[in-house]
Amino acid sequence: MKKKRSKVKVNKFFIMLFFFAFFCAIIKLSYVALSPNVDGINLTEFADNRNTTTQTLYASRGNIYDIHGEILAKNVNSYTLVAYLSESRTTDPDNPNHVVDKEKTAQALSEVLDMDYEYALARLNTEGAYQVEFGTAGRDLSENQKAEIEALDLDGIGFISGSKRYYKQGSAASYIIGYAKNNDDGQIVGEMGIESYFNEELKGTDGETMYQKDAYGYQMGEAYYRVEPISGSDVYLTLDSQIQLILEDTLNTLEENYEFSWATFTVMDAKTGAIVGSASSPDFNPNTLEGLTNYINPLVGYTYEPGSTMKIFSWLAAMENGLYDGEDTFVSGSINVSGATIYDFNNYGWGEIDYDTGFAYSSNVGATNLALKLGSEKLRSFYESLGFGSKTGIELPGEESGVLRITYESELATASFGQGITTTPIQTLQALSILTNDGVMLKPYIVDKIVDQDGNVTYEGTKTQLGTKVSSESINKMYELMYDVVYNGLTTIWQPNNVTLAGKTGTAQIASSAGGYLTGSTNYIRSFAGIFPYEDPEYIIYISVKQIDGGAAAVANAVTTAVESIANYANITNTTSDLDLTKIIELSNYMSREVKTTVSELEKLNLKVITLGTGDVIINQYPLKKTKVLAGSKVFILTNNNDFTMPDITGWSSSEVMSLCNLIGLNYTFSGYGIVKEFNLPVGEIIDLTKTLEITLSTV
Repeated sequence: MKKKRSKVKVNKFFIMLFFFAFFCAIIKLSYVALSPNVDGINLTEFADNRNTTTQTLYASRGNIYDIHGEILAKNVNSYTLVAYLSESRTTDPDNPNHVVDKEKTAQALSEVLDMDYEYALARLNTEGAYQVEFGTAGRDLSENQKAEIEALDLDGIGFISGSKRYYKQGSAASYIIGYAKNNDDGQIVGEMGIESYFNEELKGTDGETMYQKDAYGYQMGEAYYRVEPISGSDVYLTLDSQIQLILEDTLNTLEENYEFSWATFTVMDAKTGAIVGSASSPDFNPNTLEGLTNYINPLVGYTYEPGSTMKIFSWLAAMENGLYDGEDTFVSGSINVSGATIYDFNNYGWGEIDYDTGFAYSSNVGATNLALKLGSEKLRSFYESLGFGSKTGIELPGEESGVLRITYESELATASFGQGITTTPIQTLQALSILTNDGVMLKPYIVDKIVDQDGNVTYEGTKTQLGTKVSSESINKMYELMYDVVYNGLTTIWQPNNVTLAGKTGTAQIASSAGGYLTGSTNYIRSFAGIFPYEDPEYIIYISVKQIDGGAAAVANAVTTAVESIANYANITNTTSDLDLTKIIELSNYMSREVKTTVSELEKLNLKVITLGTGDVIINQYPLKKTKVLAGSKVFILTNNNDFTMPDITGWSSSEVMSLCNLIGLNYTFSGYGIVKEFNLPVGEIIDLTKTLEITLSTV
């Protein structure tokens, strides 16, 4: 007997429900496949966020120091101001994490950052933005600015940490040091000067890390690998900050009292070729780039007709070729060369004079006579042997070669007194080195050493001899002639009070773009090349000033003031040779030592101690360790207390005043020349560092 199969009845409703669910699933899958966003999540970004990520670890940029280890350039923390606008950041209405009162916030920020209120408000009203920044006004903020904004207690305000370059001495040596700035990737890149020339060494080597991140961009677990960045190397310059400040102050004073187009003043170590100071005016502040209108470093990039300082070398050329007799005579005033008349600077000369006198009086006629005896080839060859017409190779960018045009007789004549050719200040300094090294020329350099993060010296600047160019006999004769320029010449304005200076003046006409030369009493480049002390030179100086309305006297005042200050600082005054060497003291490192015992120790050495502040621990000193000073010299010690009492600075030198002001951060101005006669701050009272110390100098 067959069993009957049971029949299952399926409700039509369930069949329809099944097909509807199946249809919805198909729709959902199609949407997922075709749409980038599902439930508010971008699936592509979600997947990418789970990928392996490589992140650059930026290296710390190296510092720049002077020869004594004083910081010139370093990295400091900086901050970018951020305003969070999205309400999604706030979970507790009583403690909002986004900007609520936009008008109040814009007003407060505009006052603190000197930012336009309307601009700040417009940024805060940016539609749909999660967060906003505030352009240049909100970038590179200092720790103090950050703290000032935080004190406002504004809702929704934050900061992004970073770093920037800081130049401790402001505009001092700005064209030498240059500047570095943050690029779009957040890296600090050198743009000028040493910062640019040694950018690769300073910036170091970046590292990197690789890790897995989640959907929200956060790291998951340990990094796959990590390569640590290698910090940039530190660059030590040959600049001496004290000499640099003397030069800076000299040009600042010149600028305050006279009008001129530009000036450059450089001091070189006479025995090594190291540049110990180089100032320019106008200059710029590398922290803010205020004043930066010209990207050419005057020391190496300015080319101009040097004028009569070239007579040092045209006279030497005649000596070296056996054509010079200092007692031989000529008629000064004027001379005709190839149909053109060449005049002495006074147009009428001094009658019949000998060539030694012609050098002291800076006779163009005398120089022309010697050049005509030499001929174009010999004079040009001698100039070239001293490096004119070629780059010196100093460690600075933008060096120019200058131009030697000495072919025709007229060019030969003018080249003998520095017209019709162009040179740079650094070329002149290199050529002058033959005077202080018995005829051997030295290559100038400005980097003492480069030290990597492990303390290894990877580059070392050193004295480099470029061969004997002139005989000892010629050098000795030139010493006599340059001495006579200062002490037996037409004027006494180049004579410093405390050291013997030998040198040569220069007054060059300025070429006109329309041809010929500019006319007028100020249209000259006035210069001076000198060596001191005359008895045993330690420094070579070169200054040039374009279109100064004070004439030679203004330049001479600048030179003698700077030379006197440098001689005092370096203890090379005329009285030094008469001192008992037992009275020369080499200073130690007194920082972090107890004030009372250190002062007692220094006073027993017969040193005059200037104690700054009432603290009990020394945090800075000047001069620095290993500096040799004479008994009776001033030694400044800075303590860990900022209540600085104003000392009586009457009779102090300008360099001593600068040492005081630089240690405590006091602004100062000088008027006049010599030692301190008057000043404006009351003696014995606490110094208000917001004021400026105004000093009147006098030679009497």
